[in-house]
Amino acid sequence: MEEWLPKHMAADLGDISRLRMPFGKFGPQAFPPHGIPIYDLPAEYLAWFAQHGWPKGELGRLLRIVYQMKVDGSDAAFDPMRKAAGGKASLHHPRQRDFKNLGDPQSPA
Repeated sequence: MEEWLPKHMAADLGDISRLRMPFGKFGPQAFPPHGIPIYDLPAEYLAWFAQHGWPKGELGRLLRIVYQMKVDGSDAAFDPMRKAAGGKASLHHPRQRDFKNLGDPQSPA
C-alpha cells in the first residue's frame, strides 16, 4: 500500500464525518437545521445518484465513497461517526400527534 493512502483515506473519512447533505430529500429544508450526515443516507438514495449522475466537486466524490462502502458492506465503518454524533440520524419525520379531540363526537375531525 502506498504511504500516502492511509493519510488520504483518513482525511476522506474526516470529511465524510463532517459533511451533511446540503440539498434535496435529506437536505436542511427537510431535516433542519443542517440536513442528514452523508454517511447516514440510504444506499437506495445514493444508488439514484450512481444511475443519474453524481453532484459536481467534493460532495460528489465523497458521496461516491460512501455509496461504495455501503454497497461493499462496510457501513459499520461509519459507526464511530454515528456514536460521536449521538446515534444514527432518523430518516423519518416525527409524527404530529394530537389526541385532544379523540372520541369527542362534538369536535370537528
